[in-house]
Amino acid sequence: MSLRIVVADDQELVRAGLSGILRSAPDLCVVGEAANGREAVTLARTERPHLVLMDIRMPELDGIEATRRITADQDIKVLILTTFDHDEYVYSALRGGASGFLLKDTPPRQLIEAVHAVATGETLLSPAITRRLIARFTARPPAAPVSVSGLESLTAREREVLALVAEGLTNDEIARRLYISPGTAKTHVRHLLAKLDARDRVHLVIIAYQAGLPAAWLER
Repeated sequence: MSLRIVVADDQELVRAGLSGILRSAPDLCVVGEAANGREAVTLARTERPHLVLMDIRMPELDGIEATRRITADQDIKVLILTTFDHDEYVYSALRGGASGFLLKDTPPRQLIEAVHAVATGETLLSPAITRRLIARFTARPPAAPVSVSGLESLTAREREVLALVAEGLTNDEIARRLYISPGTAKTHVRHLLAKLDARDRVHLVIIAYQAGLPAAWLER
């Protein structure tokens, strides 16, 4: 079955380039292109894609609000495209329901791999990009921890794994750090997703920082 994709970007040349890259994969089908966030929301409702590839800065309705509207009442993944170094809205987009983010200079092959990952719920983000995002989180003034449902049900090992996910480590890196197998690390992450009702790995990072990780609760 082909994955249905909507591409949203206000630059026609960028939309055409992204759509061309995606169409080169035999199991990806671009079912619509949007020049602004409002069009993206409309296409998401009419075409029912598996994923929307979403720019943040667009006219009429920006990518953050479009993401909120798309994910609020539909089981559709949103993958954000950003220049990152100049974009201060990535965190808001992820909190709004996005399942991941990519830099606009991502190589074509990695773009296709990321679309597959996000569309199937794996959300395999580049560790380097994830760590840069986390660096932005930690550079901000600390906020008061918020209550997170399911946090108290975590085992001590699951808390350790969540802390490492929040550092941007991959399953293989977590396995090496904790002297466990990659399969066991993957199982722990799967349990975290279920217990914390998280959409994906990025959502786990957000939950961890909302909860004040690690100082507020890791040693409880």
